[in-house]
Amino acid sequence: MILTDKRILEEIRKGNIVIKPFERKYLGSNSYDVHLADTMAVYRDDILDARKHNELEYFRMHDHQGFLLLPGRLYLGVTQEYTETHAFVPFLEGKSSIGRLGIDIHSTAGKGDVGYCNTWTLEISVKQPVRIYPGMPIGQLIYFEISGEVLVPYNRKQTAKYNRKTKRPVESMMWKNFNSKLLGQK
Repeated sequence: MILTDKRILEEIRKGNIVIKPFERKYLGSNSYDVHLADTMAVYRDDILDARKHNELEYFRMHDHQGFLLLPGRLYLGVTQEYTETHAFVPFLEGKSSIGRLGIDIHSTAGKGDVGYCNTWTLEISVKQPVRIYPGMPIGQLIYFEISGEVLVPYNRKQTAKYNRKTKRPVESMMWKNFNSKLLGQK
């Protein structure tokens, strides 16, 4: 079941959901709008390697100019909001107004885990050139109830790759999956 606005507010008061900064005007009937921060990134290399630590080149957008996104390129953005979810599964979805501009904000990583405590890295791609701006609403968080007890929340997992708190987009950590300890190889 998806949490309603009233329930989200109750869970914020209990500390089960944390959104910083939180502004009541961004709370929808069953979601919370998140906004694009001014820091963006692109991969330095044109060819990415899943076994390699692919490095990012960071840049900042300016309020008045924004930034022009082009098709055929992956951009990593980040939410202004830092979130914590201790008793629910958070889902990040694009807003309909963003989708109608041909902007996708995630390829496959829309679901968080119970215990996820961080900003959200956005995997941004576009269908045609679009200018974006820092602070614009970019997505919405939806919270789902879970059934059963979580043994190890994400923020306590030894193998969690995205626990380091940051205000910048985070590159793929797939290369860590190829670590010989994780694969059980010598």
